[in-house]
Amino acid sequence: MLRIHFTVADLNRTRVATAPDPLWELALSMHQLRRRGSPPLLAGWKSDLADRLRPDTTLRREVALALALNPPTGYFPDFLTPAEAAGGFEAGLQALLATPRHRLRAEIALLDTAAHRLDPDALRVGDGDPGALRVLGRALRRYHDVAVAPVWDRIRASFDADRALRARTVLDGGAVALLNGLHPAVRFTDGVLEIANYRATRDLYLDGRGLVLVPSFFKAASRPMALVDPDLPPVLVYPVERSARIATEVGRTSLAALLGRTRAAVLELAADNPSTGAVAGRLGISAPAASEHLTVLRDAGLVVSTRHGNTVRHTLAPLGRTLIGGGS
Repeated sequence: MLRIHFTVADLNRTRVATAPDPLWELALSMHQLRRRGSPPLLAGWKSDLADRLRPDTTLRREVALALALNPPTGYFPDFLTPAEAAGGFEAGLQALLATPRHRLRAEIALLDTAAHRLDPDALRVGDGDPGALRVLGRALRRYHDVAVAPVWDRIRASFDADRALRARTVLDGGAVALLNGLHPAVRFTDGVLEIANYRATRDLYLDGRGLVLVPSFFKAASRPMALVDPDLPPVLVYPVERSARIATEVGRTSLAALLGRTRAAVLELAADNPSTGAVAGRLGISAPAASEHLTVLRDAGLVVSTRHGNTVRHTLAPLGRTLIGGGS
């Protein structure tokens, strides 16, 4: 069991990340790729990627070092998911490659066990060898380009939908309801967040630092997870709500069947922040008809409308962005 200890200050500083973390998604996607079974919504992604990463392929050799440092189960190094990745993949990658040598050595030593012996290339990463780190950087970038970047819109859309769900939970029930609703394995009582069935029994004291909650598209459904090193900025990574993930898979054809062709087109146009008149003009419908469609979408929580002088402009609400799959 993992027990995370909160003070009042920690509760006040607990928040949901503002964007998906590309390095957490990268690391956890490697787990999904190599574990037995996957959620049905990841089956196509996994099948295509597994075919491209067959052992005899050039691509597999290019990403081999990254895979070696991130086994599909058990421990993987904290340095693979630096906090700086909140600023994007490149920012995170540069921070990863600048990890202090003492941390590289300590975390690689934890990984190099009888159950998971590392090859010489991986051990050189633990030595802080510049050449090995360059190879690791190329491997991570290559894997990101083929495995994560192509589905980033899906990742972003499911993240936005989950974040909107958590926001509603906070508004309705406060921070305690947010924490208790993260996952069935989670329970928050008397200032302690308990995560059942954790791979190790330990206590994490936030000591006023707060906690960043990171929804993840690729996180396995089993339980949330935290970094091993208690001195690093505290995060808790949890799987996005299943309904949020499903919502991202609604295609445009299905959306038209659900809303009607014209209303689905109005929803897609709202991504461009148009006025009511602009919607009418682009679709060749009357302004009152466009207004009626927008009113229905607004009442359903899919569109937000804001008045600017004599003009009303419309934009997608998080749920609307999720439905059209435009989470980027």
